Amino acid sequence: MNRLNKIFFLLCGGLIALSAFKQPIKAWHSKFVQEGKNQELVYVADENGNIIPDFSRVGYHHGDREIPDVAIVKTLTAPDGDATQLIQQTIDEVSAYPMQKNGFRGAILLKKGTYKISGTINVNANGIVLRGEGDDEKGTKLIATGNKQRSLILVSGKAAPTEIKGSRTAITDKYVPTGAFSFRVKNADNLKVGDKVILYRPGTRQWITDLQMDRILERSGTKQWQPEEYNLSYERQITQIKGDLIAIDNPVVMPLEAKYGGAELFKYTFEGRLTEVGIEGIRFESEFSSDIAEDHGWTAIEMNNIENGWVKNVTAKYFGYSCVWLQNRAKNITVIDSKCLDAKSIITGGRRYSFNNNGQQNLFMNLESEDGRHDYVTGARTCGPNVFYNCKARKTHADIGPHHRWATGTLYDNIDTDGEINIQDRGNWGSGHGWAGVTQVVWNCKVSAATVQTPWVSGKNYAIGVQGKKSEGRLKGRPESEWEGQNQKDLQPTSLYLAQKNNRKKINK
Repeated sequence: MNRLNKIFFLLCGGLIALSAFKQPIKAWHSKFVQEGKNQELVYVADENGNIIPDFSRVGYHHGDREIPDVAIVKTLTAPDGDATQLIQQTIDEVSAYPMQKNGFRGAILLKKGTYKISGTINVNANGIVLRGEGDDEKGTKLIATGNKQRSLILVSGKAAPTEIKGSRTAITDKYVPTGAFSFRVKNADNLKVGDKVILYRPGTRQWITDLQMDRILERSGTKQWQPEEYNLSYERQITQIKGDLIAIDNPVVMPLEAKYGGAELFKYTFEGRLTEVGIEGIRFESEFSSDIAEDHGWTAIEMNNIENGWVKNVTAKYFGYSCVWLQNRAKNITVIDSKCLDAKSIITGGRRYSFNNNGQQNLFMNLESEDGRHDYVTGARTCGPNVFYNCKARKTHADIGPHHRWATGTLYDNIDTDGEINIQDRGNWGSGHGWAGVTQVVWNCKVSAATVQTPWVSGKNYAIGVQGKKSEGRLKGRPESEWEGQNQKDLQPTSLYLAQKNNRKKINK
């Protein structure tokens, strides 16, 4: 070997050796959420005291209890023909059982097989679990038959929250920042620790004017925002009282500002609300006549007027709207380990909202969707906190995120989509969607593109560790959100939700 060849091989060997010892990608932390000396989370406030809020107190019993394995009290086998009446009669029978000490009446097991459902199955009693033997093709399959749009399973209590007279008091702070767990009230005499309360933030004309939602560029059907439509009611529980200082169990998720009407606190009851209801281990399908059919099963599971429930290990196929739809009075629900696949409908507005949340303090975790439009989505005036964590979307036809009209306090954490995540002024889309929301946090998500804007007033939105293209959005000239670490890998903590939950456990020890 001549001298030049020796030099060449030595250089190659050196390069190979250097590549073998290549430095790993350096982990980084957000400037908004950092780690303290004992690895506790430290939140960095802006000039007004606003921070990224704690999203950990969501889902079934605020994440403090595991979803239970409820004892079976009735077992059904798939009948020949329609099974609607059989299942409904069994639910009604178990609904009359006495409540056990654990808060349940019992689980109804649907054995493996195909159950044809021509109508809607209603659950309107506490402590009932519908359980199948698996959500695959060989498991328990419920098929929505016929040509009627409907929910296959409807879980719903009755009535609405009722204010307790004489308990309402004004919040006296001129400004309560996002992320705060406490504030001062005018009179705490009628309040005690453990009380369930509504944190009431009124809509005002000045707020809408400053948000520029009274001058949406009009087209046919556009509605300008009206103050009375934006009265927001956040359900909370009092955890501590010191004089006129009240502490609550979940944080404020948008600033409460005296110049926009401030806020009030009052106790409430909700006598007709369901608790401890679960749906698990079932495959839901809908009959359909074509890929764009509209006259068939629309939603697999719909829930409203319920607190502390769950949906787990379910799959929905061929529905036109949703696998799980949580209405605005669904609270502390966990939706986990589930799929929404192969929707059948026209691909346009009002369809294919794979996992749709209008309620508060709900957790959507470990989910998959395919062929949807708005796969992980919130609706108008959705009160947080709410969390979508570790969710995947493929073959998307629209965007993920708050859909319209002011959702507050949502975390999109480790969302992996081949489509977009958008948080923006949607302008005159729909009937005047306008600003989609505030305190919307996009954390460590993978996207084809993302628009994350901050509204003119009342807080910020955040895009932290987003992997994908940054888009300008539908309307130019909107305020920039807090973008940090775009396309920068190894954000720590990897999941904000899990880190906040673990941090809370450390503090509570």
